[in-house]
Amino acid sequence: MTGTPNSSSTGSSSPVRAQTKISVSDPKIMVNLLGAKDEILRLIEKSLSSDVHVRGNEITVTGEPADNATAERLFSELVELIEKGETLSVDAVRRTLAMLEANTTERPAEVLTLNILSRRGRTIRPKTLGQKRYVDAIDENTIVFGIGPAGTGKTYLAMAKAVQALQAKEISRIILTRPAVEAGERLGFLPGTLTEKIDPYLRPLYDALHDMLDPESIPRLMAAGTIEVAPLAYMRGRTLNNAFIILDEAQNTTPEQMKMFLTRLGFGSKIVVTGDVTQVDLPGGTSSGLKVVREILRDVEDVHFAELSSSDVVRHRLVAEIVDAYARFDADQEQQAAQSVHAVPGRAASGGRTGRRR
Repeated sequence: MTGTPNSSSTGSSSPVRAQTKISVSDPKIMVNLLGAKDEILRLIEKSLSSDVHVRGNEITVTGEPADNATAERLFSELVELIEKGETLSVDAVRRTLAMLEANTTERPAEVLTLNILSRRGRTIRPKTLGQKRYVDAIDENTIVFGIGPAGTGKTYLAMAKAVQALQAKEISRIILTRPAVEAGERLGFLPGTLTEKIDPYLRPLYDALHDMLDPESIPRLMAAGTIEVAPLAYMRGRTLNNAFIILDEAQNTTPEQMKMFLTRLGFGSKIVVTGDVTQVDLPGGTSSGLKVVREILRDVEDVHFAELSSSDVVRHRLVAEIVDAYARFDADQEQQAAQSVHAVPGRAASGGRTGRRR
């Protein structure tokens, strides 16, 4: 891909507009770059401040120089994604644009092609800059906290890193755990044995495992103790060596449970703790161990807190908007509560009494 800028001016009072021509030599790349029925091209035109015109193997971008530079960089990143074997999608274009707007040092083409695991033609990789930094933090630290809203890939990517470490023989076993805290149901009312009662809480971890390993191998690995999925209560009194340990839904731990879990860390092990501090299901008045631990361990070396946000949500587009809407609502509620505390009526200020003091 080559780009040639040509500048022109329409008058001293008008902004300077220039033309940048981008040549794409491979027709297959150009077809992928435009998308089915030109859907990708329409998204790019809608997202950029510059005008975009395509003719043959040439893309002409017209606009202010800074806008043209952004457009040229966008096309360069998208072409590199295609050259690396990616089938370009509207979602990939949106994520590339978001990373360019964030003006970070990481290149979108590198972020979106970082492979963690591949199985049966399906590759697991980070899809946002926040996810890429989260994955890098897992590589670089012994204990990592992945904190963020639903759909940001906190647990899924941690599971992928655990399986990757197992396959590379960096660890000898994977331990997956969650607190069995009810969210609207009571364990006592669920049918079956204790194991059957607990199973619904662990089901998301089993589902992720089936995405990353051959399903027929999972029972064998679990029987051998190579993979263990258990409630948090089962961790007490143990020392976990040479293991990749994941604590999911950590917002539903108490401070005491969090301390108990973290002190299970043994030699050659790595811990990833994931959770969403806005979805605490603990009984009223009980502090979340995930909220408290940030204050306790934030300055401890080799412990990293990765904060994910709505921009890292990789589910349906509406999920990110729902997360943001709830965040705004919670902020408004807190502000109203704070105002009501500071607003002291005259009766309250005088203790509700009137008349002369005796």
